[in-house]
Amino acid sequence: MARVALGGLLVAGGLSGCSPLRLLQPGQRLLSRVKIEGTEKADAERLQALVQQKPNSTFPLPKVAIYQLGRSFYDPERLQRKLEADRAHYDQLIKAAGTDSAEVGKLLTKRERHVQRHQLALDKGNAIMRLGEPPVIYDSSLTATSVEQLGTFLRSKGFFRSSVSVTDTVPTRQFAPFRIFTLRSPFHADSQRVTVVYHIHEGPAFHYSQLDYDIADTAISRRVLASQPQSLLRVGNQYDEEQIGAERSRIENLLKNQGYFDFRQQYVTLEADTSFAPTTVRLRTLISKPTRGEQHRLYTVRRVNFITDAGLVRFGRQRDTIIRDSVYYLAYQHKFSTRALDRKLAVRPGAAYSLSNTQLTQRQLSDLDMFRFSTVTYRRVRGAEAPADSARGLLDATVNASPAKKFQETSEFGGTYVAERAGPFGNVRLKIRNVFGGAELLEFGLRAGFEGQYSVVGNVGDVTTGRSVLTTQLGANVNLILPQFLLPWRSGRFLSRYNPRTRFNATYTYVQRPDYTRTNVEGTLDYIWQRSAYHQYVLTPFDVSVIRTAKIDPEFAAYLQTLLIRQGSPLYRSFDNLFVPSFNATSLYNSNDFNETRDARYLRLFAEVGGLTRKLYQDQPLENDPQDLRNNKLKIYDFAKLTADYRRYYKLGPETYFVYRLAGGVAAALTATRIQNSVTKQVDKGYLIPYDKYLFAGGSSSVRAWKPRRLGVGSATQYKLNPANPSEELRDKNGNLIRDYDLEQPGELLLEGNVEFRFPLYSFIKGAVFTDFGNVWTLRNQPINPNQTPTQQAEQRQRQQDATFRPNAFYRQFAVGSGIGFRFDFTFLILRLDVATKVYDPTAPDSKWAIRKFSLAEDQTAFNLGIGYPF
Repeated sequence: MARVALGGLLVAGGLSGCSPLRLLQPGQRLLSRVKIEGTEKADAERLQALVQQKPNSTFPLPKVAIYQLGRSFYDPERLQRKLEADRAHYDQLIKAAGTDSAEVGKLLTKRERHVQRHQLALDKGNAIMRLGEPPVIYDSSLTATSVEQLGTFLRSKGFFRSSVSVTDTVPTRQFAPFRIFTLRSPFHADSQRVTVVYHIHEGPAFHYSQLDYDIADTAISRRVLASQPQSLLRVGNQYDEEQIGAERSRIENLLKNQGYFDFRQQYVTLEADTSFAPTTVRLRTLISKPTRGEQHRLYTVRRVNFITDAGLVRFGRQRDTIIRDSVYYLAYQHKFSTRALDRKLAVRPGAAYSLSNTQLTQRQLSDLDMFRFSTVTYRRVRGAEAPADSARGLLDATVNASPAKKFQETSEFGGTYVAERAGPFGNVRLKIRNVFGGAELLEFGLRAGFEGQYSVVGNVGDVTTGRSVLTTQLGANVNLILPQFLLPWRSGRFLSRYNPRTRFNATYTYVQRPDYTRTNVEGTLDYIWQRSAYHQYVLTPFDVSVIRTAKIDPEFAAYLQTLLIRQGSPLYRSFDNLFVPSFNATSLYNSNDFNETRDARYLRLFAEVGGLTRKLYQDQPLENDPQDLRNNKLKIYDFAKLTADYRRYYKLGPETYFVYRLAGGVAAALTATRIQNSVTKQVDKGYLIPYDKYLFAGGSSSVRAWKPRRLGVGSATQYKLNPANPSEELRDKNGNLIRDYDLEQPGELLLEGNVEFRFPLYSFIKGAVFTDFGNVWTLRNQPINPNQTPTQQAEQRQRQQDATFRPNAFYRQFAVGSGIGFRFDFTFLILRLDVATKVYDPTAPDSKWAIRKFSLAEDQTAFNLGIGYPF
């Protein structure tokens, strides 16, 4: 007890010694708290954001304490002396370098780097001080400014009779629990701290009672009045200046898309009259005439020039011209098919000017990935060629496109550390643009790597751990992307606005391990199109893969059969020889960007059906040789798969986000498959699907406290099998069963979710706290093996019962894990480290609350390294 008391006194003394009040000058006070009271209908978060001064941040760390820690050994005089000494040192070196311009340039760069580093420390403190925050000194003038801005915001939202007042309370009552260690009350009043309270009186909200228009130009009036159903303003809505500004922008875009090239929203004025009836607003939209003339001018595109090699200069040569559909294509040497470019051109001669068509043209040319940049510019036709009618105008459009490099090579090299072994890997990709002259893309990829794995082969001597080996992984792929749909009929220009593409893909994968050698060849035909900038569809009518096991170790094959017999594991089917024909479709909506910096939504829907035609060329029962899987003929399973993934990103501050994710899926066989054992001639019947089509949970983008694909199934517990005697489970020296955390857990039903709070830590370093939950289940029980003993059959029935999805029990089988994360945001690359620990483990044989046994062991806590955000 004496030690505890002494430790408490030391902690209390240390905390009191770190008080930020020690950093205050005479007459200064620390801003301790800011509150806004009285809001009922107004947006409290928006009001909070308008406050000019906010207290120091305390989450996830008290940043003012970190600042004070750095301040304790901060010596600005020493830094100033160091800066002057470095500057003098480099001045001498520069003088000694004389006329050697290269050496002088290097020395100037070094001097500038040293000076900037010292100046940064002088201006903003040392690295620890910059990691924290200086104490926020209360400024009454900023409080007065906040009152004005709060009042302005309320009036802009229709609270015309609102008022804002403020009180700054001194002293501030504080709760300091560590004061009890010094035998003092935990509550105390501190005269050097200020609590600021903004009192809001909203008053009644004003609503629109009448919406009128005053438009002098009859042509403009006709178009604006016809678009009233799309107006953002409605009678009965609350007055809102943000909506009024958006309505002005809508009218501008409306008219620009109908030919009014010169129209600006400065011509649009909205007048509010609150004198008609209490708490009502009469809003009148006025559109003024142009500064010159009685009408706004309506423009038509006279001519379109498309320069496909903008930026190139050939002195003494003129660009050659090809005319297609009245568009002039100019180039020194025509390398792009004018037919392919014409499909992407929404700006057409003879059509009215349209801002949306201009933007669509630029976006579609950018999506081709043929040009470094592309712009569309317009020139007014003046002089004798201009129309005599002052209400009409002509434009000449010029599309400038600068071609990108024909060949682009990218390479990536790195390493992994898995199973106590370091393994290098490398990827090389080659992109060839405009390979056939029609804006096609041809891509080649090669990848090779070595990765550590625990091998089952040779494990009999050491039954508790696997033997660590390096596996070889090789792969190659080729893609051909066409900038239109490849169809037996002409699709016309209508589909071009959806950026249609056709993609042919072929992939080869080779995996060699001591346990097995496996190959996978896949070919797909994809149709890809964009509904909008955020929404993409992919239709794959042709997806065929052939999976073969070129070599398998007999001991490993026996292990697979033991897993099947004892635990019902379908792992052996991933080493069978399979032919998987299917077709699928994907809908992807994503309004976020690469760095996930927006308030956004993400929704991915995927549907796949495979093996429907197997009755045409494969009879049942299918032969299966359990002793040598290499001899098996190709098998076909029919199946259906549906998955959904929804994500929501809430932007709480400039770099603070709340994100959640919900995902689910189902994969099931459509009909039963009968398989005959070629040795025993026994015929088994089951609902089988290809192993790669199963659903898995766990991993760096799923439930992060579990290893990838190792969570589940349901609440069934998996135990290691004794390699010396596969008919029984493995036990430790105390006779306890050893759980198997390394066996993949395929399921037919997936439900999972994630909740994550992201916040800045220091410079490019971001932090996160998260909680994940989820699991996978089976939908059907496979037949019980008749060769098992009655005890083994009872165990398998119980395991199937625990693994099968049941509506009245599944919610008790969600696994839960929580943790913290660190993200290193380099803008072009995001490196991620997530540390997650098990909180609730439904597969635990005893206590499900795994958090009670918290440790950093790999069966309790997982460390996830990755590139990019988890979701």
